[in-house]
Amino acid sequence: MYTFNCLNPISDKGLELFSTDYKKVETIGEADAVLVRSAAMHDIELGDKLSCVARAGAGVNNIPLDKCAEEGIVVFNTPGANANGVKELVFAGMLLASRDIVGGINWVLENKDDENIGKTAEKAKKAFAGTEIAGKKLGVIGLGAIGVKVANDANRLGMEVLGYDPYISVNAAWNLSRNVKHVTNVEDIYRECDFITVHVPLLDATKGMINKEAVQIMKKGVVILNFARDLLVDEKAVLDGIEAGKVRNYVTDFANPTVAGKKGVICTPHLGASTEEAEDNCAVMAVKEVMDYMENGNITHSVNYPDCDMGVCTAESRVAILHKNKAGLIASFTTILSNENVNVDDMTNKSRGDYAYTLLDLGSKISDSVVDEIAKVEGVIKVRVVK
Repeated sequence: MYTFNCLNPISDKGLELFSTDYKKVETIGEADAVLVRSAAMHDIELGDKLSCVARAGAGVNNIPLDKCAEEGIVVFNTPGANANGVKELVFAGMLLASRDIVGGINWVLENKDDENIGKTAEKAKKAFAGTEIAGKKLGVIGLGAIGVKVANDANRLGMEVLGYDPYISVNAAWNLSRNVKHVTNVEDIYRECDFITVHVPLLDATKGMINKEAVQIMKKGVVILNFARDLLVDEKAVLDGIEAGKVRNYVTDFANPTVAGKKGVICTPHLGASTEEAEDNCAVMAVKEVMDYMENGNITHSVNYPDCDMGVCTAESRVAILHKNKAGLIASFTTILSNENVNVDDMTNKSRGDYAYTLLDLGSKISDSVVDEIAKVEGVIKVRVVK
């Protein structure tokens, strides 16, 4: 029997995938697996029993990744599960910035008691006239699951699209429309594009990437859209750009005192993935990741350990070892097993930075004493008998 705990409400579309081998428990200390959305985990006692954490979403800032890695707890996220929901909001943001829809709506509310509002509107509407997005040039920074969807659909809407991503994956490249121009210098996007949307993870290298220098070389009247992470943008520099007439609008999904209510800013309260479909998709992916890890030892979409897949476990026994990425450890494992006359039928080892993961399919069951001996090898963090 496996146990799981939900730190946030998780869609039933995901939870109903759990078989009768899984039981929901009330505390994290009782759980083999945790499902989480936005709950802060940095100050939570994780417990010795916990094997994995699945974030039903992409961002993992609320999870202590290093601490989990040190304790042999695999952390998953669900990249791409909310991509369509975010993509659609990006287009809503572009349209809101192109046409003064918000101003028009506010005018109607202010004049709702006017008995002749229909006639009055015909005279007032010129104040809210805008431009179309067809024929405009869009720059997409970051061509992951969301960026590719934005780029492809913008092209279908008649926009000329430039994409920038020096680390584009093979899968993303295959999915990217051939009509999207892939540029190798992000400054080309800054110089040429009428709209710029950013879809990169928040790293030391990307923090504040939209800064004063970037704004200075952008086209006059540019619209900047940020539905990724607020800290990717130096918002003071963008507000200065709005005040100077360089930036037409800043559209952001991250409300904070710097931008809320400011001139030229269209701000939504982190609505990117707030759709029923996105929440369902994230929950389904998170539950599948947990089940595959608990039942087969496979790791998919981890953010602190390497991905590793040996398929459905059909061996007599499968053992998972989470360990430091150090030379000689695999030899230590196989020597211990050999000394106990346990044959290794299949094996895979993957590494990611300081950490590594080894899966062993064995020809026979192993005793608790052998598991303990492997666990005592210097550099081993956790040993789990999957089957």
